[in-house]
Amino acid sequence: VPQSEETRAELSQVAWVPRQIISPQANKPVMGIVQDTLCGIRKFTLRDTFLDWNQVQNILLWVPDWDGTIPIPAILKPKPLWTGKQILSMTIPRGINIHRSPDPKSSNPVFDDGVLIENGELIFGIVEKKTVGASQGGLVHVVFREKGPEVTRQLFTGLQRVVNYWLFHNGFSIGIGDTIADVKTMSFITQTIAERKTKVAEIIDDATHDRLKPKPGMTIRESFESMVERELNLARDQSGQYAQKHLKEDNNVKQMVVAGSKGSFINISQMSVCVGQQSVEGRRIPFGFRHRTLPHFTKDDFSPESRGFVENSYLRG
Repeated sequence: VPQSEETRAELSQVAWVPRQIISPQANKPVMGIVQDTLCGIRKFTLRDTFLDWNQVQNILLWVPDWDGTIPIPAILKPKPLWTGKQILSMTIPRGINIHRSPDPKSSNPVFDDGVLIENGELIFGIVEKKTVGASQGGLVHVVFREKGPEVTRQLFTGLQRVVNYWLFHNGFSIGIGDTIADVKTMSFITQTIAERKTKVAEIIDDATHDRLKPKPGMTIRESFESMVERELNLARDQSGQYAQKHLKEDNNVKQMVVAGSKGSFINISQMSVCVGQQSVEGRRIPFGFRHRTLPHFTKDDFSPESRGFVENSYLRG
């Protein structure tokens, strides 16, 4: 228990948690929405998320300092429906304005790119890590600068209560089906990996018959390793990019990655496509006991599998 006025003042003005939301080190937030709420807030602000009268009545009870007014429904017929954006806007303080332009390269109105918040109303855009995470110029940063630490604390409370309540009733889970690629993707992956392994076999053959020329500033062995690593990395990257591009939007792993709550596209590639090259100290697995990596490989075997390239995905074992 604080014993003096100085201690009480220090706790309330310096050590108080809401005052630590913005770090003086980089003048940006160190706290943001994470994990469950971050995943849920993206799903909640999608264009096709609607709530009926009963859902809205229940969810409004979780809005901090709710003034009793219900927003006009976005859809009136055949029955009143409210969008997730409307309900989320009730937790954002009035007077907050944010505009993040969509990426001109990949911009498409159908994707609901960019974000526009006018006077605390979310007009368009899907809310994800860039907006509510610990990022400079995001919602947390703007509210802290415009309204202060106490209002920012209320924002955290409101966003998490509303979104977590909705997510609890809406549900979200990841199953084995989210890691299974379709037939077209699998055939492309198999073909790509086979092509790259053929290239590696050609490089090994050139090295064996002294046809391999060293790259500038490298020995023959270093050049050989560099060329093999490049081919194997291309196999992993091309397969992974193709799989990512052809994943459905309702894939639950992809939704988590896009929201920024957990995982990355490399995780998706390794689960669905291929694990890829395993490295030790930045290099392929070196030969150990008697010129081989493991007892079941032959001596001086330079093939991708022998040196740590995992062709299968986690799904395929």
